[in-house]
Amino acid sequence: MYRRLVCLLITIALGSPVVQAQEFIPLWPAGKMPNSKGMRLNDSIYNERVYQVGTPGIYAFFPSVQENKQCAVLICPGGGYHHLSYQISGFQLAKWFNTMGISAFVLNYRLPISPDLVQRDKGPLQDAQRAIRVIRANAAKWNLLQNKIGILGVSAGGHLAAWVGNNTEDVAAIGDSLNAIAYRPDFTILVSPVITMGAYTHKGSRDNLLGPDPSKEQLAKFSMELQVQPNTPPCFLVHANDDKAVDPRNSIYFYQALLEKKVAASLHIFPQGGHNIALRNNPGSTQLWTGLCEAWLVEMGFLK
Repeated sequence: MYRRLVCLLITIALGSPVVQAQEFIPLWPAGKMPNSKGMRLNDSIYNERVYQVGTPGIYAFFPSVQENKQCAVLICPGGGYHHLSYQISGFQLAKWFNTMGISAFVLNYRLPISPDLVQRDKGPLQDAQRAIRVIRANAAKWNLLQNKIGILGVSAGGHLAAWVGNNTEDVAAIGDSLNAIAYRPDFTILVSPVITMGAYTHKGSRDNLLGPDPSKEQLAKFSMELQVQPNTPPCFLVHANDDKAVDPRNSIYFYQALLEKKVAASLHIFPQGGHNIALRNNPGSTQLWTGLCEAWLVEMGFLK
């Protein structure tokens, strides 16, 4: 009886043990989602992958109040623009950022193969731009600095992250108060990213984003190494030489473009690690990438 009473008191003091650790924040007001045919879709989730996104939004992961470094990152999960691997390239990364005192937001973005999209190649970018705006709009509430909001992308999510950093066209404006808020990130972190739509592209990502027969103009527009500008955000890139899914030349091309435009960048290509380099248990020197990334954030002034 005494043990039960103690457990009850602890539960009351700490709150219900079934409360989720993260909050889901929808991106679009009801009836205001752009580029939509108005279909009512449900999220389709299986085996830690999202195959259909009905409600675009962000899952918020916050560090403790005492450890909050006033920096945030939007995480774009990979999945070849076919699905979202939200756990391995989303939630796990968010929890790692929290250990550094960084607030993290995992993006649940519309896939270009969604039947609801009017224009397939706009959906992911619209959701990512809106997400950056939502984070900046809540900077005071979440104790963030508006000039320390970055983006991370893995695999096809890396293409989306680079796209958000390079794009100058506002495709997320819906005429509300968030229109006045900047949508471009202050820094970019790319892990095993899809970059080019050319010779060394990931064919599945290209086909899902652009369809089976893209034009030369589309291939150039969506090759991120061709879209880098002098005001593209500083970038940290990590790739593995033995990546069999996304050729490491994707990262090399992007780094070369950043170098030519005099954009601060750090490129790390490790001998091993395969595709979608993990947070832990990597072979050899690949295990160093997380420490290097944290040091880069400090070096660049985003993390105290």
